[in-house]
Amino acid sequence: MTHRIPWILIVFLAALCVPWLGSRFYTFLATDIAILALFAMSLNLLLGYTGLVSFGHAAYFGIGAYTCAILMQTAGVPFVFSFAAAGLVAGFFALVFGVFCVRLTKIYFAMLTLAFAQITWAICFKWNDVTGGEQGFSGVPLPDLSLMAAIPGLGGFRPPERFYFVVLALVALSFVVLRRIVESPFGRMLTVIRENPERAEFIGLHVRRYELAAFVLAGLFAGLAGALFGIFNRGVFPDLLYWTKSAEVLIMTLLGGMGSFWGPAVGALVLTLLNQQITAYTQYWPLVLGSVLIVLLFVFPGGIVGALSAAARRLRRA
Repeated sequence: MTHRIPWILIVFLAALCVPWLGSRFYTFLATDIAILALFAMSLNLLLGYTGLVSFGHAAYFGIGAYTCAILMQTAGVPFVFSFAAAGLVAGFFALVFGVFCVRLTKIYFAMLTLAFAQITWAICFKWNDVTGGEQGFSGVPLPDLSLMAAIPGLGGFRPPERFYFVVLALVALSFVVLRRIVESPFGRMLTVIRENPERAEFIGLHVRRYELAAFVLAGLFAGLAGALFGIFNRGVFPDLLYWTKSAEVLIMTLLGGMGSFWGPAVGALVLTLLNQQITAYTQYWPLVLGSVLIVLLFVFPGGIVGALSAAARRLRRA
């Protein structure tokens, strides 16, 4: 009888030790990685499990960030409700855009997602009264975490470090929910659609309805990641919705291994660490980072997690 290793629990406990083991810089870096991992995992629900390539996933990331920031700073809404609203608003826009996007397939679907994302970016870039326009929306407050000072071991941490624990808990909870989704009958139907949508339609599945549901769920979790990212950076800017942000999360998913549950999270970790290391040594970091990514993608066509899984299978056979 085989027992599944509780990777979510193991990774959560390891990440929990970062503020005690490292400097404040490593806590900052771990917060960034955790948020981007959730962002990449949300895209994997579309790309890896449903087979839909989205070039505009950053739109929902930015919508969630703006929603949470505006509610917390302008309306004074508590973090709990602002965070939930960020996911719901991003999911609503994903539903509206998805109704049009899922009517098309393959490259036409991808280009339509990009078109909607660019429209959203242009609105945020020009709507000065609400989004701050080109200057963005700065001064987003951290949530009130004074109650955490009463928890043994957390009293000596500053608010940014306490926020790291909040991010860690919310990201871990999101991972658990995503895991339940992909392992449910709904998740298995998504993989059937990915492998052969025509056959899925033939056996009675409403393919477009399943694709729309996956699109909305992916947008919802991207919005939650965006809400955390806006608070973490203490500001929200139009660049969060630009196509380059969609390309970044797409690279994370491909690098880690699309279709693997942990692949996008590993891709977010590797890409963030590579970016930190390369920018510390050269100003030509885009050239170096691009070259490294090309080599990694050629060496590991199934992603890093796919390569590790294949190596583990060969070791077991040996």
